[in-house]
Amino acid sequence: MPVLEKNGQKIWQKRDRTQALLSWLGRLGGVAVVLFCWQVIADNTNWSFVADAPEQASNMIARGIPPNWGYLNTLWQPLWDTLNIATLGTLLGVAVAIPTAFLAARNTTPHPLVRYVALLVIVGSRSVNSLIWALLLVVVLGPGVLAGILAIGLRSIGFTGKLFYEAIEEIDPKPVEAVAATGASAAQVLSYGFWPQVMPSIFGVSVYRWDINIRESTVVGLVGAGGIGIQLQASINILRWSQVSMILVVVFLTVFVSEWVSAQVRRLLI
Repeated sequence: MPVLEKNGQKIWQKRDRTQALLSWLGRLGGVAVVLFCWQVIADNTNWSFVADAPEQASNMIARGIPPNWGYLNTLWQPLWDTLNIATLGTLLGVAVAIPTAFLAARNTTPHPLVRYVALLVIVGSRSVNSLIWALLLVVVLGPGVLAGILAIGLRSIGFTGKLFYEAIEEIDPKPVEAVAATGASAAQVLSYGFWPQVMPSIFGVSVYRWDINIRESTVVGLVGAGGIGIQLQASINILRWSQVSMILVVVFLTVFVSEWVSAQVRRLLI
């Protein structure tokens, strides 16, 4: 019989056979699922490549060290494109997300049907990864920075919109009621009742998303959406590992600086 201790006293409990059997069957089912998944992975894995992986990895690292420092001069323009993709994409996403969030929040939406449409926009944006947006846009618009900006912007709408409308719904209603009691219009209630309360959250989330977009902007370039990812893909294709290591150093330093800037700005805003 299982024993529980409560306030230093032992409490004896009668074992439930049905519950014990269900628990045992649950564990057995979990083990069966893990074994099945492992079997599927094993059947679809070329183990000769896996066995050769340590040698290939050590060879790749040896050829990538030291980085090709002379290649750095070629990376300034792609790095600038990457920063532009992240910044303009974030601005685009936030510009669409703010009105969408006000339409999606329960306490500011003009109609339940409008709220559902706004939520659909947010969920639709969040359900598609930036890389997939970039793949689609490169097919439609062709390779380049514009496809990258739109891909980052479309992805950012869902992320920022969800956090924005949650912040709007969590505001203190008393200032809003006070402004409305003066006979203010709907626009004035939004400006003086809602906006001062949600503004720190909106700026903080926007800066945080920009920090994330710096990293995602390096990835969308792998499918032709501009930025330093194009240089990375080209260097990998021709097996120039010293160039690849140089690009990774630049990406690491850029992300490190962007995280520092993001943390400093959010500390000032929030």
